[in-house]
Amino acid sequence: MTAAPAPIALDPLARDNAAEGALLRAAGPVVPVVLPGGVAAWAVTRHAEARDLLTDARLVKDAGHWSAYQRGEVPKTWPLIGLAVPGPSMVTTDGAEHRRLRALVAQAFTPRRVELMRPRVAEITRALLDSLAAGEPVVDLKTAFAFPLPMTVICSLLGVPESDHDLLRDLYERFFGTKPDPAGIQATVAGLNAFVNGLVAQRRSAPGEDLASVLLAADTEGGALTDEEAAATLRVIIAAGHETTVNLIGNAVRALLAHPDQLELVHSGKVSWDAVVEESLRWTPPTSNFLFRFAAESIPVGGVVIPAGEPVLVSYNAIGRDPLQHGVTAELFDITRDPSRHLSFGHGPHVCPGSPLARLEAGIALPALFERFPSLSLEVPDAELRPSPSLVVNSLLELPVRLW
Repeated sequence: MTAAPAPIALDPLARDNAAEGALLRAAGPVVPVVLPGGVAAWAVTRHAEARDLLTDARLVKDAGHWSAYQRGEVPKTWPLIGLAVPGPSMVTTDGAEHRRLRALVAQAFTPRRVELMRPRVAEITRALLDSLAAGEPVVDLKTAFAFPLPMTVICSLLGVPESDHDLLRDLYERFFGTKPDPAGIQATVAGLNAFVNGLVAQRRSAPGEDLASVLLAADTEGGALTDEEAAATLRVIIAAGHETTVNLIGNAVRALLAHPDQLELVHSGKVSWDAVVEESLRWTPPTSNFLFRFAAESIPVGGVVIPAGEPVLVSYNAIGRDPLQHGVTAELFDITRDPSRHLSFGHGPHVCPGSPLARLEAGIALPALFERFPSLSLEVPDAELRPSPSLVVNSLLELPVRLW
């Protein structure tokens, strides 16, 4: 084994994810990093090593194995604590308990069930495009289209009224942010907990036909969901059900507008919109870095050893453009490249169960948007677009475009 390289401090403002991903890859397949607040971790930066580690039973989701947290060295006011140590859900468990909790969610997102949602997704898409066409020529496409589409879809599934959508957007944008604000992160977590706890209480007392009611009524091999498990599961579903797709749509639009040759290929029918979705997922993955897994024992990998008790994040920023997986053109946005499986929705037992829905939504939204507004263009130079200040989500603060 070789000595680990010097730790790399990750940029909490995410000012250049592509450059940071390249820096991490150059340092090795698994490298020590420092997160805001001085929290130490290891980042997986290469496709092959990530694929192996995401199925390695020595890496677990239980924060009881995180030595620094158990010693009290990571405060509960750390900006990313809600992501690193969330409640008991399929995201934080392993083995039989993970399978029990995941099975409930996976039932709602099977390819067949998702396909049945196609008419509803298309209906919501048309309504949003109609609203855009009736408004001003310059809009923030993230606020007016990329956000409300998946948020409306997931909230429709859960029976959450439209009046709560803006509240949820605000809470989750702050939840995924990395600005140091101890009081703010506590208020954000408290706000999310209050919302999902209220939803659980409502559905317990007056169940309906929505997904939240179905989850609460389900009886698994290990028993029905407790209120705590139900609340944590709903937080995961709402977050994963909208945030990934918001970023996927926004990043794909940005990439196509910045690469008119690629847009022409899809406009001409030479390349499918499915190829656009997959290349966008690879080139600008919706999740920058996924927190955390924990080494239950020391793990030799990539010429170094991840010590027992240390946290590991998966850097999808770095992995998506790994030339060992995607060739010498990995840094290029190329919708014609040979299919090459990416890991942007994860891999192994914890692969994202909502990926079929995200692909469906993007596969409907993107062609409909460009068909309705064939002259769509960025309103500001690409270099002036501002990233969301987050180590976790790969997104823009806004996406100003000219529709006509």
